[in-house]
Amino acid sequence: MKVVTFGEIMLRLAPEGYLKFFQEKKFQATFGGGEANVSVSLANYGVDSVYVTKLPDNPIGQAAINSLRYYGVDTSKIARGGERIGVYFVEKGASQRPSKVVYDRAHSSIATAKKGDFNWDEIFEGADWFHFTGITPALGDDATELCREACIAAKKAGATISCDLNYRKKLWTKEKAKEVMSELIKYVDVCIANEEDASDVFGIVSSNTDITGGKLNAEGYKEVASEIVKRFGCKKVAITLRTSISANDNKWSAMLYDGEEFNFAKSYDVHIVDRVGGGDSFGGGLIYALVNGYSSKDAIEFATAASCLKHSIEGDYNLVTVDEVKALAGGDGSGRVQR
Repeated sequence: MKVVTFGEIMLRLAPEGYLKFFQEKKFQATFGGGEANVSVSLANYGVDSVYVTKLPDNPIGQAAINSLRYYGVDTSKIARGGERIGVYFVEKGASQRPSKVVYDRAHSSIATAKKGDFNWDEIFEGADWFHFTGITPALGDDATELCREACIAAKKAGATISCDLNYRKKLWTKEKAKEVMSELIKYVDVCIANEEDASDVFGIVSSNTDITGGKLNAEGYKEVASEIVKRFGCKKVAITLRTSISANDNKWSAMLYDGEEFNFAKSYDVHIVDRVGGGDSFGGGLIYALVNGYSSKDAIEFATAASCLKHSIEGDYNLVTVDEVKALAGGDGSGRVQR
């Protein structure tokens, strides 16, 4: 199976542990980004995973590529050029202090990429699946057009298309997101969202839900998924369900609607090491399960377990194996030492 993803990979700078920004003048430097994180997950699961982006032709851009190659991602379709790699700073929250993200990504190479930087027909040759997120078109009008080109080429190649809505208020307004994503989602077969995305992007709201107060009405998400299918023609809708008890402790589950049945995964009590990339790890798990013919019930269980495990791993990338995910999905969540 060949899965193509397209988006922005960034340099991630984070204080050690739970220190606040510049509490100590040392940062951990790694890489990450929505679609790149999905590509790493898939490569770790043994999938032919192709990541597409544009990076500056300098040592930092090369280091980003090397980080993907290390985990087996195919980087041969990455374009080189532009002035810089995007940067984001992460301060991990603890207890009632929330995590913080600060972006420094304006005028990055991918944000300034143009039509002609990518040979989409060549990229999608033999591809079974294409994945992008709402973060990529939020980078600007040129990025939106590139996403559209990619979707058209993916459809031409017969690939299934998935999109994680991933609304980022620091990148664009709700009005602009609705305008752009209402067009792009027409190409999408599998829509992935969380408890806020459908509301922020499309104005589709789950009844009797208070996100900040920690109250989720699972039944309300049936309404949301049904409306997305009805309005846009998606074949499947996956919604992640997070109840935040504190910055350290969440309840985590998900639902998959396949146009006929609503399948809810078991709920996990998660003590968080690093939640950045949690949604991407869910997307990677879901794509892996679906391209391998899992039933809707088994697919949502696999994706939810994969993301549960990611919350225990530092950095953006989910570094677990298929067997580790299957063990948790099958009920082994004890955390006991494996000998």
